Amino acid sequence: MASVAFTSSCPLGYSRIKSLAFSSRSCPNPVFSHPFLPKSTSHNSSFIKPLSLTPIITNNGIQKRHSKLTAKAAASTPAAVTPPSQQPWQGAALKPLIASIATGVILWFLPVPSGVSRNAWQLLSIFLATIVGIITQPLPLGAVALLGLGASVLTKTLTFSAAFSAFGDPIPWLIALAFFFARGFIKTGLGNRIAYQFVSLFGSSSLGLGYSLVFSEALLAPAIPSVSARAGGIFLPLVKSLCAACGSNVGDGTENRLGSWLMLTCFQTSVISSSMFLTAMAANPLSANLAFNTIKQQIGWMDWAKAAFVPGLVSLLVVPLILYVIYPPTVKTSPDAPKLAREKLEKMGPMSKNEIIMAGTLFLTVGLWIFGGVLNVDAVTAAILGLSVLLVTGVVTWKECLAESVAWDTLTWFAALIAMAGYLNKYGLISWFSQTVVKVVGGLGLSWQMSFGILVLLYFYSHYFFASGAAHIGAMFTAFLSVASALGTPSYLGALVLSFLSNLMGGITHYGIGSAPVFYGAGYVPLAKWWGYGFLISVVNIIIWLGVGGIWWKAIGLW
Repeated sequence: MASVAFTSSCPLGYSRIKSLAFSSRSCPNPVFSHPFLPKSTSHNSSFIKPLSLTPIITNNGIQKRHSKLTAKAAASTPAAVTPPSQQPWQGAALKPLIASIATGVILWFLPVPSGVSRNAWQLLSIFLATIVGIITQPLPLGAVALLGLGASVLTKTLTFSAAFSAFGDPIPWLIALAFFFARGFIKTGLGNRIAYQFVSLFGSSSLGLGYSLVFSEALLAPAIPSVSARAGGIFLPLVKSLCAACGSNVGDGTENRLGSWLMLTCFQTSVISSSMFLTAMAANPLSANLAFNTIKQQIGWMDWAKAAFVPGLVSLLVVPLILYVIYPPTVKTSPDAPKLAREKLEKMGPMSKNEIIMAGTLFLTVGLWIFGGVLNVDAVTAAILGLSVLLVTGVVTWKECLAESVAWDTLTWFAALIAMAGYLNKYGLISWFSQTVVKVVGGLGLSWQMSFGILVLLYFYSHYFFASGAAHIGAMFTAFLSVASALGTPSYLGALVLSFLSNLMGGITHYGIGSAPVFYGAGYVPLAKWWGYGFLISVVNIIIWLGVGGIWWKAIGLW
């Protein structure tokens, strides 16, 4: 009887196989059989290929000795060595890195303008190089910002304590704490519960869902004077839960189902709601105070709200619709969504213990944000207290906080930009820029309307150089209001318009206002689109606020 003989002492992972023989009659396609090895249906199984044994067909065992020698020789033959695959480059993307460095080097060696200190010019070159790096992303944002801080310290442009001073600023920490809150919100299921409630009420269309969030945020704006707290502590967790409930997640190609449009819409409308009330953004009272010191007229809460209500309402209605057209979600209508959401709520049953703790902590934190002024508790202190409750009760663990890499990355790059932008102001670059603008615009001999329009645009788009609304207001508000008044602009109107724009300008970048890093950090919108749509919506807002707003302000007697 013809047979196929294999002889080898090679280990196959579980045991040594001395010899296996199969009858060619009973098994035309010989296979290995072993009680602990996976069975194969073909002699070409990838499991047995490494043996490299040559079967020798024999008649009545005449060539048994020859077959054993052949098999052993084959087994002892060294296998072809496969060269190790080359590891891909793990470092920075070289072209964006070169572009970033080249920007800084070119500006560094340009002649320093008269009236600007050498330190200020060097810091500007490092700052702009960092911004180019943040846009092109040769490395993650936090790493790029850290390189910028390192360059400023290495060149003695900033001391170490100055470069890292903004890590003691409360705003970056408030943003990081918001991500930790979001973890608990989603982990406990409370986020899904609230998301399903929203979907059951407004979820038949994506647009309806978006508007429900927009006006919910606007209603809370006058009561919570921190846009970072509103965005990060309340609406980011809710929006992320809504996106997940609708099957729109980061990293799996479903971002555009709903998440991209919803994140960008909630961000852009957060700057609008911040501009509508004196107490809707922490820096608004600073604008009112500087206005009083400059023109000796007080901007009251009702005065601010009355002037901002009509253009603000128009912007809240128009901006989501424009984004819906130019950056649409792929899922626009879902007639069955409300019914499915109600079914999900029924399956979830009553609230769990952790959900109740999370809800109670949220109410405590929001309550402190609303009444913090009376109780002398600031926003970041309230957030730390809330997180402490979550940690002590085990709703969120410290390991989970450490695993929130986006939170730590955002904290790093945002603090770095705040530090560099702050020292640009301290070194006198911003005051030099303001004075230069004032001289140029004042010498054009234009009407006050045209002069004020130019001043508004320069004030607005210079925010690319700022990572804080308060820093921008402190550096440029007084100078621009003084020039506008000197050129014939009604002083009170000029003060209000600059105050409104001090919020709206935060929408042009991912670092210009406290809510920007929160929503951008969720990862649904690429940076290029964030900046591109940010610029486009800024144009829309300027047209609405100066056009519709101008008519409204004329009607109520502001000019």
